[in-house]
Amino acid sequence: MIGDKLVITDYHRQSAAIVFPALIKKIEEIGVPLAVTIGGESGSGKSETAVVLAELCEEQGYRTLILQQDDYFILPPRTNHERRLEDTSWVGLQEVRLDKLDEDVRAVKSGREKTIRKPLVVFDENLLTEEEVDVEGIDVVIAEGTYVSTVENADFKVFIDRDYRQTKKARLARSRDPATDFLEKVLAIEHEIISGHKALADVVLPPPEDER
Repeated sequence: MIGDKLVITDYHRQSAAIVFPALIKKIEEIGVPLAVTIGGESGSGKSETAVVLAELCEEQGYRTLILQQDDYFILPPRTNHERRLEDTSWVGLQEVRLDKLDEDVRAVKSGREKTIRKPLVVFDENLLTEEEVDVEGIDVVIAEGTYVSTVENADFKVFIDRDYRQTKKARLARSRDPATDFLEKVLAIEHEIISGHKALADVVLPPPEDER
């Protein structure tokens, strides 16, 4: 997503360092291309951990691609927010083209595709567009986002065990959404959905010590 703001901290580096050895073990077991998901609640550190994990993979010679769930929303950001205001039952997996994300993960994993056409969100312009992405020779594809634990074509799933109350400071640091009572209501709804995804994970990352 164009316009996203990442704040990478020691927590994200430590989280990626926990995941990396297990990821390498999985590669040794089944080979590449390998599909990884990093799921969790808003502000839990999914995007940042994905970036650091990708860097670790690249350092070891594994060409890596990150797919952000935020690019796969059916509606652009402000429009989606307005839809939520109209009806909070819109909040959930139905907001996202998870089938398209799963399809793109499968295409990269196949090793037969040279490119994929994926959706792209331009946050500041409230715009949904598309981009063509080179996927030839990709060894590791990382899908990150709130609901990506449900992606069927993943080989290895990571879940960040931080809830929306713990991540409030991190969310404010990214400055993407205003801190409002309505936002907290949305995050509470998401929490009820996403908390059940922890059981799907191969690796569960604990929150920082000051949040436990």
